[in-house]
Amino acid sequence: MASSSKSNDSTNSGLKDNNSDPNDEDKPELCPGFKDVDAFVKHGFGAVLSATKASASLPQAGDEFDFYRSFPGFQEFCESQGDKLLHFMSQIMQVHGCRSHLRDRNKLTGLEERFDLIVDSNDVILERVGILLDEADGVNRSQQPVMPAGFQPPKIVVSSWNRKGSGSGSRSEMFRLLHAKNVARPQLKFKEKVDNSNTPFIPKIFIKPNAVKPLPSYFTNKQIRKERPEDLDVPAALADLIHQQRTQEHVEDMFAHPYQYELDHLLLPESLLSKPEVQMYRPMDESNFSFIDTLEDLVALNEKLCKLSEFAVDLEHHSYRSFLGITSLMQISTREEDFIIDTLELRSELYILNEAFTDPAIVKVFHGADSDIEWLQRDFGLYVVRLFDTHQASRALNLARHSLDHLLTHFCNVGSDKRYQLADWRIRPLPDEMVQYARTDTHYLLYIYDCVRAQLLDFNHGQPGLLQSVWNKSKDISLKKYMKPIYTEESYLEVQRKQKRSFNTQQLTAFRLLFAWRDKLARQEDESTGYVLPTHMMIKISEELPKEPQGIIACCNPVPPLVRQQVNALHLLVQQAREMPLLKVRNDGWQQGFNISCLILKDEDSLPVAQMKARRIIESFENPFRMVSGEVINPQCCLCLMFLDTQHSTIFFNFSIYPPVMSTSTRMPSGAKKRERVPSEVGESTPKPSKKLMTPAEKPQKTEPPPEESFKPFDYSQSDLKVFAGNKSKDNTQFDPNRQTVIHIRGIFCFLVQIQTSRCVNHCVFILYRGFRHNWPKR
Repeated sequence: MASSSKSNDSTNSGLKDNNSDPNDEDKPELCPGFKDVDAFVKHGFGAVLSATKASASLPQAGDEFDFYRSFPGFQEFCESQGDKLLHFMSQIMQVHGCRSHLRDRNKLTGLEERFDLIVDSNDVILERVGILLDEADGVNRSQQPVMPAGFQPPKIVVSSWNRKGSGSGSRSEMFRLLHAKNVARPQLKFKEKVDNSNTPFIPKIFIKPNAVKPLPSYFTNKQIRKERPEDLDVPAALADLIHQQRTQEHVEDMFAHPYQYELDHLLLPESLLSKPEVQMYRPMDESNFSFIDTLEDLVALNEKLCKLSEFAVDLEHHSYRSFLGITSLMQISTREEDFIIDTLELRSELYILNEAFTDPAIVKVFHGADSDIEWLQRDFGLYVVRLFDTHQASRALNLARHSLDHLLTHFCNVGSDKRYQLADWRIRPLPDEMVQYARTDTHYLLYIYDCVRAQLLDFNHGQPGLLQSVWNKSKDISLKKYMKPIYTEESYLEVQRKQKRSFNTQQLTAFRLLFAWRDKLARQEDESTGYVLPTHMMIKISEELPKEPQGIIACCNPVPPLVRQQVNALHLLVQQAREMPLLKVRNDGWQQGFNISCLILKDEDSLPVAQMKARRIIESFENPFRMVSGEVINPQCCLCLMFLDTQHSTIFFNFSIYPPVMSTSTRMPSGAKKRERVPSEVGESTPKPSKKLMTPAEKPQKTEPPPEESFKPFDYSQSDLKVFAGNKSKDNTQFDPNRQTVIHIRGIFCFLVQIQTSRCVNHCVFILYRGFRHNWPKR
């Protein structure tokens, strides 16, 4: 009730404010008490906020509510308020033409019926809201009926709810939905084609203005590469590598930052550490504006910038319809002028600005320059010396937020319309709204630069230490180098790790194949991986493993265009993944799915070398119990012998101990034969088994070893199981790698055979792994 009274007071105050303005008396009201949509929405949000706060203060469901429910006064209050709420909901439902008998219901089934009525009413109301929003955007989903010839439909009357700024005194402005539909790909007009190859990025710079250390000869002679006809069909980075091998050219600085030396030896003058005189910005309407899209205008702009002591820079980027991304716009502002450069048109000529961007006497002011520095290097070969990042200054001042929008509001009392931040900046010509937004990003930045420097000194009691740290962090940002995304065979693991999904071998194989297909197609078509196949759709396909191409289409909503074109290729990849042996990955990292018998793999001698390598890679990834000899051990009962050598590398030897089948990673017992053995070399004869674990009374008689063609299972009746009763063995416990020992574990046995290794063995660890949880007795 208190919240409703407050809302009524706010409504009455709003009515008084509306009536106090004589200019608004002639304007029609949207609804009684509200002059436009903004007033209605503001009042609605206030009412919802007050109701949310009131509901949050109610007792929580459970013991607390049951306790308060035991009081008659609380129970009567809840019933009365519940009846009021049901009455209000019924009235709302009646307005929208829905069934509204919420109060006259049976006590047994009333709650379920009321819930169904509310769900149906919400569907109707939200459907009408969607239709009205579509009509506001200019989309009419209702089909127009066929009218007779000569019929003139009534004109559409646009009321105040579809206008912007009707109550602020400014001119009325229609909302426009800005989108880039059927925009020509700007990459087709680039003089230098985009290099999406899977090779490292090499800087594009070939002229180094303001150099203290000269540019290496590799970059200065870079134009020669274009004259080599044998490398025309080879990616740029690969052509450079080929030329290096041919000429034996020393190019150790190929991937270094061209201005590394200059930035490391950059000194900060005292004028930049002293308190500045804050210069007020000029209103945007009084400032000059120029749109640079020709080479002559760009040269004139560079000459102006070289005469200044500071200027502000910002970039607009597009990444959805390009693999590496495209810098679509550059904004530069001085104290008097604003410039917008069409970087799509002047992409290959923007290196001219290096003369001003690398001049240490000119301060370049950015906000959040981490990505901007990399984009300038990647697309234009531009580098920045003497950078000041207002984002780092905001963090040093511990402001509430560090976004440019917050700085504009905090220092300039100017609001920024961030709905154009994710707009498609490839649109040409640019709409006025987007031009205004682009100018706002840099027009006030120099004034903010003065303000934050003064506050950094005041915040630190006039000492320049805090301001010095901001300059140092800004210099570290300017030292960043662009790194091209490189595809490797393990790249998909990082994406799968971020998604936190658990796959079996078939699903993981499908995810790996789809990831490789997506990366290859994105590089060929110069599209982003999100455009080719979004990650959530790729995971859905990998989990479902559809058997038909239609199933792949069903996993994607909406269906990406390249997926619809390449659905048959995707179906073949999914089929290839389904042919893998199914091994479920458990939470503890081990794998299940083998039967009790051991699985002997096909002899690899008959396979080509490439298939042998591929099979070994796949098998080592699938099964941690795969033996060196090619046999897969049953993980349900396995004794693992692990050795750590002096070089900190790990060697695993697995022994199957499930009777009656035995397999070892190095050599089978002398009496067992699973397949033909390769004749051993001289000096590799297996010593006789040690009998130290047997008592003298039960010591078996020495018999001749059976022939290799016959196999006799171990006789458990001759085993001495009393050795596990707690009695300590009197034998030497030191491990001897040259002896053969028989170990009995509750009727399960294994052979430890002689291990031939070329390196010294430092440690020996025995691990007994069972395929199920078991509480083993303590020794």
